[in-house]
Amino acid sequence: MLKTIESEISKQAAPPALQAEFAQHDFEKLRNFCRLTYITSIAIWLLFNLIISFKGGQGFTALSLLFIGVMAALTTILGFIRNYRHFDVLNVMFVAVITLGLRLVTFGLPAETQPIWLALACASVLYNASILPLSRWAFLGVAAITCLTLNPFLMTQASVMDLRGLLILCFCAFLCSVTIYSFFKLRRVKLHNYIMSKRLAVQAYVDALTEIPNRRSFMLQAGHALLTQPRVQDHYLAMIDIDNFKKVNDQYGHDIGDEVLKRTAASIKAVMADHEYARLGGEEFAVYLSGVRRSDVEALMDSLCSRVREDLAEHPVTVSIGLARVTDTDTLNQALANADKALYESKKTGKDRFSFY
Repeated sequence: MLKTIESEISKQAAPPALQAEFAQHDFEKLRNFCRLTYITSIAIWLLFNLIISFKGGQGFTALSLLFIGVMAALTTILGFIRNYRHFDVLNVMFVAVITLGLRLVTFGLPAETQPIWLALACASVLYNASILPLSRWAFLGVAAITCLTLNPFLMTQASVMDLRGLLILCFCAFLCSVTIYSFFKLRRVKLHNYIMSKRLAVQAYVDALTEIPNRRSFMLQAGHALLTQPRVQDHYLAMIDIDNFKKVNDQYGHDIGDEVLKRTAASIKAVMADHEYARLGGEEFAVYLSGVRRSDVEALMDSLCSRVREDLAEHPVTVSIGLARVTDTDTLNQALANADKALYESKKTGKDRFSFY
């Protein structure tokens, strides 16, 4: 089954919005890795520069300090970037600076070795770019800048007509082709895995019928709110049940019952948009209200009851609600049990109302 699902997803083209979401997710996950890559690149460039400067007898120039300063500034800016598109632009600038710096440093090498070092530098920069969370166009821009700036046949004694030049050309072409292919292949696999994981998360935490969070999601989110959110104001838990739902199913069929569930879920979603809500199962729903006053809770519950009651649908229903204040010592299961007892009181005293535990 899993292979069938994977095969079906791989055939579908990801819409631009989903690709942008993936690119942002990928960048957020790898931001620290990007910073480490920048720092490592600067360190390697500096080491290369120092070796050539002192072994070659040129000395460490002010131009070298300028390049280090610019690359360090770009690395610092990376720490403040939160959008992947901004990182694409920053990375193009960083590659432009470091490739120009590499080109200038290689001028200090013997003329016969310059093409080889330029070819190695070109392959190294492209490889580093291929493992960063770049968009396709940003990577192609980096590849174009790298191949142009670190061209081993530009301003060197190498020629594609001699044996050494031909070997260097084959080496560059092979490494660049493999790197570019690997980038696009890896990006496609990562996008596919992201889509798969997102679909699995939706199936695991969203109710398929009503398209609101399910019990698993509610227990996770409400449990987190219970443990982490401050108790400056009270927390309440509400249990909601559709009145006479079994009668609706028996009299009109399960299709109408499903429509009633969807309408009720839509009402809960509209009224409780600022709080955690979910379908627990069957005709039962729950809402966790954190940081609210009792008067606010009463107003919300009255609004929900009215909205469901006044829904001009072919098969109108009402809801009963049980509410429990969540104390500092309560667990989520205890709060649910208390709210359930209050729900029973609402059912017993006439339905279409709310009661407090």
